[in-house]
Amino acid sequence: MRRVPAAALVSFRLGGSDGVSIEAAKWGAALGQLGWVVTTVAGAGPVDILLPGLALDATDPPTVREISDAFGAVDLVLVENLCSLPINPGAAAAVAAACAGRPALFHHHDLPWQRPHLAHFPPPPDDPMWVHVTINELSRKQLAEHGIAASTIYNTFDPHPPVGARDDVRAVLGLSADARLLLQPTRALARKNVAGGLSLAGAVGGAYWLLGPAEDGYGPELERLVSRAECPVILGTGPSGASLSIHDAYAACDAVLLPSIWEGFGNPSVESATHRRPLAIGAYPVAAELATFGFRWFDCARPTQLSDWLDTPDAGLLDDNQRVAATHFNVADLPTRLSAMLQRVPTRSR
Repeated sequence: MRRVPAAALVSFRLGGSDGVSIEAAKWGAALGQLGWVVTTVAGAGPVDILLPGLALDATDPPTVREISDAFGAVDLVLVENLCSLPINPGAAAAVAAACAGRPALFHHHDLPWQRPHLAHFPPPPDDPMWVHVTINELSRKQLAEHGIAASTIYNTFDPHPPVGARDDVRAVLGLSADARLLLQPTRALARKNVAGGLSLAGAVGGAYWLLGPAEDGYGPELERLVSRAECPVILGTGPSGASLSIHDAYAACDAVLLPSIWEGFGNPSVESATHRRPLAIGAYPVAAELATFGFRWFDCARPTQLSDWLDTPDAGLLDDNQRVAATHFNVADLPTRLSAMLQRVPTRSR
């Protein structure tokens, strides 16, 4: 009987709404489609093996032995950003040591020099048994400059996601049928440029909806911005605390905002297309890279572009963007792309 290959998928946290967790779940599912058994390991989240020392804010990292025991005798370790962004350097060092000399695939969503406060950290570790994958070409080229060869696999999406309950959600949020609603489906962090999102929503005469929570100590700044906002503001799921899916959020809005100054990818850039909503986007570097595939977006710095479209919607723009997403960022293609990458991972010496 043929042996079923096994993988350990490890990160700071898994199972959440952050971009790394979302994409890691897709990679785990793709491995499952390829016949792999996947064990999830993280410092937080609904995982198979919980090692609290791996968490983003943990101060006491697990030992190399504890991590190796969690991995067991798997054929592959899939490291999701844990050794890419040195938020918990002790945990990153321990994971790298536990992976030394064993087949591993390092999936890089962010790199140290892409965050000003982390730019002094060295590049991610490397080993002859490891393969590196980035989520954009910018990061791949930057790794090459540091002597690390990598390949790019862009984030992937369902081109025809479930349709959310637009009218029901807007009623929960206390919005009339004709009120404009601008959705920023991100967390609240400095690099997400909440101020820019608020400004754009106000300029087009809409309510501003920030879906995610404040993180990294951004809460006081978010409170300050909201207190000074010149448009209606909705935070999270609104005053009712209703349980809404991401599909509901996209259905309820009239346009999507991604005013970020930095994103490793920026999933709303493609999710807006699959959910057939216009997008106003900031000028972060990877946005320019993604735009080359043919997306038709609006500039966050030029609100009249979006306002004019909302006054006279053009379904052709939505058709084009959805087509681009389906052609180049289709989650159905991920198993094939991942399978090709797995062929490059060296086999452990017997």
